[in-house]
Amino acid sequence: MAQIITEEILQERVRDALKEVKDPEIPTLSLEELGMVFSISVTGQHAHVQLIPTFVGCPAVELIRRLVAGKVKEVDGIDSTEVTFVMDVPWTSDRITEEGRAKLQEFGIAPPPREFTPRSAPSCPYCGASETDVVSLFGPTACRSIFYCKSCQQPFEGLKYV
Repeated sequence: MAQIITEEILQERVRDALKEVKDPEIPTLSLEELGMVFSISVTGQHAHVQLIPTFVGCPAVELIRRLVAGKVKEVDGIDSTEVTFVMDVPWTSDRITEEGRAKLQEFGIAPPPREFTPRSAPSCPYCGASETDVVSLFGPTACRSIFYCKSCQQPFEGLKYV
């Protein structure tokens, strides 16, 4: 007996496919782990994925749109795909999953603090020391800052608290 493929099943297939789409700037982290997936809807064989950009001016949004559309088109049972960005719901760093926070740390980028404090320098992702300083609030991308560990003397990047 053949399995009936419902819109709910297709929606789960799309969600599973999105777990494979990596952030272009942090390739060990999926968009799902980063908390960018806002919603997934399936009507018939059409999928609509809504994403929240980490920063409105992020230069990678069009690349992300193409990556998501390409991956969703590979889902068996999906014939067409629409990918849009939600601009009226802000992305915040608390959307990053626990698995995403761990992957950031493994990649050498300190996850953002759970809440903002005046001393917002994160612990070192290399040695775990909390004696760190902000070197520059402006890192290689708009969402990262540069820090320095006083213990192991390594510079490191950290995601900003948003």
